[in-house]
Amino acid sequence: MDDRQRYDRATAALEPPFAILDLEAFHANAAALVRRAAGKPIRVATKSIRSRPLLERVLALDGFQGLMAFTLPEALWLAERGFGDILVAYPTADREALAALAGNAEAAGRITLTVDSTEQLAFMEHAVAEVHPHHEIRLCIDIDAGFVAFGGKFRAGALRSPLRDADQAAALAADIAKRPGYRLVGLLAYEAQIAGVGDAPRTGAARARVIRLMQALSARELMVRRGRIVNAVRQVADLEFVNGGGTGSIERTVREKAVTEVAAGSGLFHPRLFDFYSRFTGRPAALFALPVVRRPSPGAVTVLGGGYLASGAAGPSRLPQPYLPAGLRYAPDEGAGEVQTPLLGRTAEDLRIGDRVWFRHAKAGELCERFDTLHLVESGTVTDSVPTYRGESRTFL
Repeated sequence: MDDRQRYDRATAALEPPFAILDLEAFHANAAALVRRAAGKPIRVATKSIRSRPLLERVLALDGFQGLMAFTLPEALWLAERGFGDILVAYPTADREALAALAGNAEAAGRITLTVDSTEQLAFMEHAVAEVHPHHEIRLCIDIDAGFVAFGGKFRAGALRSPLRDADQAAALAADIAKRPGYRLVGLLAYEAQIAGVGDAPRTGAARARVIRLMQALSARELMVRRGRIVNAVRQVADLEFVNGGGTGSIERTVREKAVTEVAAGSGLFHPRLFDFYSRFTGRPAALFALPVVRRPSPGAVTVLGGGYLASGAAGPSRLPQPYLPAGLRYAPDEGAGEVQTPLLGRTAEDLRIGDRVWFRHAKAGELCERFDTLHLVESGTVTDSVPTYRGESRTFL
């Protein structure tokens, strides 16, 4: 039985649209991430999962420890439900959430906030000025892990922190140390140009060679610079963790002695964008099914919905992939539509009204913003159904 038959039979009682998680693929991907981490703990990126029961499942596996949240309100909600060791990986300007954190001793002990400037510290102090008692707030410094060359004329990597060198990071660490009610416990650097850029694109061998050269040079430069930054900051604060990497760079990042843990999440679902890496492979685990509702012409079918575009630079790479049956493609002048999506190809001739087309999302957790439930498929049957954040009436961005 092929995957399409297996998924169709397992979900025969469900009416599409719906989303599934192939548990066998999910656990195989988790084991692969742990092997690549080579003994260093993996902090689970919640934005890539967005389902509380699934986060619990992952943290129960050997090799995974702690969460990397994307907003403070999300972290507060997770802490209320028993999760601990939550790093909010992006700065917050949410005054109400900051006040709630400072006024809650249990949450303050479980959550760490990320900062990269004195301006953020001043904003934070102002937001919690009226909170009494003000419980100690744990902080993590985010440093820029981007690759810069040719005197600044070339840059690769996400535009995140303004902090690039040891002196800048140590100065912010010293500023934090002077402020009562705040404690620096961690350091974060995300090398997006390595972790988030596939080195085996389908745009040609020349581009692949350029990407691999850039990534090799970047990894070498970052290893030296991150080590210097960590050493400088440790002169000021007793760091509990130094976090780096992502699904696409784990085996490289863990080689750095300065890094104590890595972050990952997308690799558990293995969405479409992670097909284009030479260093690892994964199994597609998260999929969604849409029903065929029209046959507008020979070699064409139309499915209901489908416009579930991923974030990032606009382009075809952000579209979901028509996955099963193989051989379907988008109509070039329509793409993935809000309420309907035409699909072309020889395979369309074999599809009838009510048949399912299985898709993979381009990115991981964003799929869960479209569906309130993930149906868990194992051994050819749906063994459980779990809510996504949306299914628990939670939307954090």
